[in-house]
Amino acid sequence: MNHILLTIDVEDWFQVENFKNYIPFSSWPSYELRVEKNSHRILDLLDSITLEPSSLLASQLSSRKNSPKASFFVLGWLAERLPGLVREIHSRGHEVASHGYNHNLCNQQSCEDLKKDLKDSKKLLEDIIGSQVYGYRAPSFAINNDILQVIEDCGYLYDSSYNSFAMHERYGRLYLSKNENKGVAVKISNNFYELPISNIKFSIQNSKSRAQNLQLPWGGGGYFRIIPLSLFKMGVNSILNKYKAYIFYMHPWEIDSKQPRIKEASCFVKFRHYVNLHKNAYRFSSFIKYFRKDSFTTCHKYLTELG
Repeated sequence: MNHILLTIDVEDWFQVENFKNYIPFSSWPSYELRVEKNSHRILDLLDSITLEPSSLLASQLSSRKNSPKASFFVLGWLAERLPGLVREIHSRGHEVASHGYNHNLCNQQSCEDLKKDLKDSKKLLEDIIGSQVYGYRAPSFAINNDILQVIEDCGYLYDSSYNSFAMHERYGRLYLSKNENKGVAVKISNNFYELPISNIKFSIQNSKSRAQNLQLPWGGGGYFRIIPLSLFKMGVNSILNKYKAYIFYMHPWEIDSKQPRIKEASCFVKFRHYVNLHKNAYRFSSFIKYFRKDSFTTCHKYLTELG
């Protein structure tokens, strides 16, 4: 069976890295929180979709509606202010994971500050939901192998911060063993895994008849809003055919076309942030319904099923 791992980075519209030059951290408390309403909209959308059972036996055994489940990587700053939202995510059967505390980039923190961020955000979320938090995602995918070791040392089972698309200036780089791959999971140690964002990988011959490896960003976010939906589905099918699993990500603000506009931002930044916000909830729903015969599961459950 194919597995699709929906991941939601729970941060608000004014907390994105592209706006840091215009919205300093000290001003965050003065801005309108829109993430709760947008997250509830995503939760309701997921609950509204019924997945098709993979077999007649599964249909007969299941007395509950089979709706997609997702992993929500929650920012600690928001969890402090909206603990009810964190409990709601958990109570609806989704996974609560950590997105750090203040959306500070991992590679711009000292080792001690990073450890504090990782441990504090994990403990806060665990205290709110009364259950263990297993996963972490670094803001802006800013990761490297040294940071990965710190994440493991702080008690997480998995990280999902590696985006292999090399043309983005903030995405980090990891060197992973090709021999330890299981589906889309990469085993780092006996008790720790990496779940990279899914991209399309291919090779071309250059003028010197040498193969050049290239990648296209196919994991979600702004790329999902820009790439035509029919083409995006084709790309996901190609990833599923190869790995039997696919990891998708988005943010609650990406379905909020009425969020405030940052006029000071450059045209390029504004395009990246605001393009097709008004269409994205429909696109997200259509994407899930297209793959409704597949399994939509959480990151932790996927790793558990892999054994």
